[in-house]
Amino acid sequence: MASLHDLPAQGMSLRNSSQQSGSPRLSIVTALASFRSALMGIGVMSGVINVLALTGSFFMLQVYDRVIPGRSMPTLLGLAVLAGTLYTFQGILELVRSRLLVRVGRGLDGMVSSQVYAALMRLPLRTKLPGDGLQSLRDLDQLRSFLSGAGPTALFDLPWVPLYIGICFVFHFWIGVTALGGAALLFGLTLLAEARTKGPTQIAGGHAAIRSSLAEATRRNAEVLQAMGFGQRVAKRWSATNAEYLDAHTKASDVAGTLGTISKILRMVLQSGVLAIGAYLVIHQQATGGIMIASSIMMSRALAPIELAIAHWKGFVAARQGWSRLTRLLELLPEDRTSVVLPPPTRLLAVKGLSIAPPGVPKTVVRDATFALAAGSGLGIIGPSASGKSSLARTLAGVWSPVSGTVRLDGATLNQWEEEELGQHIGYLPQDVQLFDGTIAENIARFQPDAPSEKILSAARTAGVHDLIVRLPDGYETRIGEAGSALSAGQRQRIALARALYGDPFLVVLDEPNSNLDAEGEAGLTAAIQAIRDRNGIAIVVAHRPSALASLDQVLAMANGQVRAFGPKHEVLDKATRSLTNAVPLKVVPATEGGARNVR
Repeated sequence: MASLHDLPAQGMSLRNSSQQSGSPRLSIVTALASFRSALMGIGVMSGVINVLALTGSFFMLQVYDRVIPGRSMPTLLGLAVLAGTLYTFQGILELVRSRLLVRVGRGLDGMVSSQVYAALMRLPLRTKLPGDGLQSLRDLDQLRSFLSGAGPTALFDLPWVPLYIGICFVFHFWIGVTALGGAALLFGLTLLAEARTKGPTQIAGGHAAIRSSLAEATRRNAEVLQAMGFGQRVAKRWSATNAEYLDAHTKASDVAGTLGTISKILRMVLQSGVLAIGAYLVIHQQATGGIMIASSIMMSRALAPIELAIAHWKGFVAARQGWSRLTRLLELLPEDRTSVVLPPPTRLLAVKGLSIAPPGVPKTVVRDATFALAAGSGLGIIGPSASGKSSLARTLAGVWSPVSGTVRLDGATLNQWEEEELGQHIGYLPQDVQLFDGTIAENIARFQPDAPSEKILSAARTAGVHDLIVRLPDGYETRIGEAGSALSAGQRQRIALARALYGDPFLVVLDEPNSNLDAEGEAGLTAAIQAIRDRNGIAIVVAHRPSALASLDQVLAMANGQVRAFGPKHEVLDKATRSLTNAVPLKVVPATEGGARNVR
């Protein structure tokens, strides 16, 4: 039997061995199966506990049938000591069982939480998740809470109900029939609880996710709501969603509460009924007074697990639904590759026949893009809004997976690298800059443990943000708050640029990197792009403002999701200017991996 202290370590060691052996992922069933010895131990303890629970009934039986008729004080004292000892052991076992269940819940959480978090991080980039995307964490919390509560104890005790009913039959046939009928009635209530709580619990979970998503959006956009005065309208939408959640939650709670109350009253009625039947049998000298009292206690014990199961059925249904969702979620999680580590890319970025659609959306926003860039190149991507520029940038950075076509670094597609390994070779600055709560140094170093100061300083200097950082009260140790709330938009963008440049990645993709920059920041951006090219990296910049193209040598023009031109900067820009003036479309010659596309 596993000890209390071994369980978390048992889960952690299994998770670590799984990762070290290159196992793709750990399912919920596999994770729970790793606690098989602990669960078997809990089952054995439950059996002993249920046998010890007979102590009260047999104590009363002996007192009424032996002690009182014989007026024997030594017998009473011996029975009392024996009963007290058995009660003590029962209490200790129930305490150990409860703590073991808590450790099983904690261990299960520890084993799968990292994968649930990975799914939370990776799946929104591949598919559309409902609500606020945090349902998986709530499901894991629900599952752990159920395993740590009283619900599982009822499930472990249910198989022992026939033992108590059988003993009732030993006492007398009609006492056994009454106990069996009561158990059948409560079992019917259990089935009714399953049928009546499943739907409302599922609906409540859906509304809870929508409510949380709207609350998070409100928190993020508090400034907009305050400035433009439509906070009350959004609050009404949240109130309506909250009311729908409360209605479903109330319905599920009402059903569970009603059935729980009915089961409690029914148990008390049956217990009194058994007592009345026992009295009838005593009057007709078919049973003793001890059997009358013991059968009443036995009846109560026989029905207690069923009553407890009904009381916790709502939690059981919620945990089961969470289990099902977590299982499906982990099945969707892309498997980690265990391929040979590829060398760092140093020569070429090649894009061929690339078509892109946002995660979970069937419509393609970029179609059949083909071009190639050699080391030391700098590419500017231009075009009107909604032309597919940011979608292309996300795919080049490995954020989105293409619908068709390939993105290759030195001939290898991006999915041939482990995600963390690929991230060392790519720098990415999105339009919507997001930083994490931590120090500036931690954010620049991408939260790499024990990151070398030289690499942090180098990235900051290349981004032209070193002087800005050291002017802050705590310099690189300045905590920026959630989402970088302690910094201005321009400061966040420049620090995010330094993060993109950390470690001198081969491919750096910058999406509107000068949208919040002043003249000093734009000068730093231009120098940073030139520094990338000077060290034979590839810089790709999505730009609306011409100043972002200063250090670039090539331009790719997009419109309606298609590449309209690709080639030397001055040629493409001149052609683009003339096409806008004369309304003549650009004529493009497809590029090959060996060279640039020509514009005629």
